[in-house]
Amino acid sequence: MGAGHDHGHSHAPAGGTATAAYAGTLRVALSITLTVMVVEIVGGVLADSLALVADAAHMATDALGLGMALLAIHFANRPATGNRTFGYARAEILAALANCLLLLGVGGYVLYEAIQRFVTPADTEGGLTIVFGAIGLVANMISLTLLMHGQKESLNVRGAFLEVAADALGSLAVIVSAVVILTTGWQAADPIASLVIGLMIVPRTVKLLRETLDVLLESAPKDVDMTEVRTHILALDGVEDVHDLHAWTITSGMPVLSAHVVVRSDVLSAIGHEKMLHELQNCLGDHFDVEHCTFQLEPSGHAEHEARLCH
Repeated sequence: MGAGHDHGHSHAPAGGTATAAYAGTLRVALSITLTVMVVEIVGGVLADSLALVADAAHMATDALGLGMALLAIHFANRPATGNRTFGYARAEILAALANCLLLLGVGGYVLYEAIQRFVTPADTEGGLTIVFGAIGLVANMISLTLLMHGQKESLNVRGAFLEVAADALGSLAVIVSAVVILTTGWQAADPIASLVIGLMIVPRTVKLLRETLDVLLESAPKDVDMTEVRTHILALDGVEDVHDLHAWTITSGMPVLSAHVVVRSDVLSAIGHEKMLHELQNCLGDHFDVEHCTFQLEPSGHAEHEARLCH
């Protein structure tokens, strides 16, 4: 009896990928970020505030990350070809990886400069620092509101959200340090705020980097328990075994699963391959939100035949 196989349906979000639905939001966030970055650079120079310059540097990485995310959307929405059967969807993940590496570099630089400021203190003007820090905080809160929903569905949008969140906290740290300088004259508050900003950048980036590497290493989606998937498949009437069971993620919002399912011949004869495939598809789509599936239906003993062919 020959092996039957069928493909599930591709259910990428409208526009191609999860990030594509938020392209407009990313553009607005990019415009806000670039504007505030320039404002904070000017403010940092005028007030001689390392904290403001550090926050502006972080915003520069945000802007680059947002730009890469938008560029990735452009490539991800290009049609699939004979050689690239999933198109360029994974370009989004590569952009997220590059963004993570960039953030780690900037975080390290900010920490280094903050330590140098302790060695060579500067005279920071608290009043100007408060003004420019407040501008940054308001702009970051607007961007966070825009990105709030999309960060639950896309790694790239989540990366942008985390960066802007860190920026908002950074702006708050800038304001607090400036208030301390104004009220006490303690100039060390500025490099301390810079250290806080650097320490906020690194842990969040490491978490995002881990999630990005999981996609590139084709780990099972974090919300898909492979043991439960196997149990559900085996619970279907007539299924005797499951092997070569794999699940991975092409890009945000595109989980994929494949499996070889051993089915009793009498069950296949009674209900047919098509109904069996529909039952498998519905099982995984309903319980695990994995709708892009490929199944190979096999009679008993076919796995041993495959093993002999492989050797």
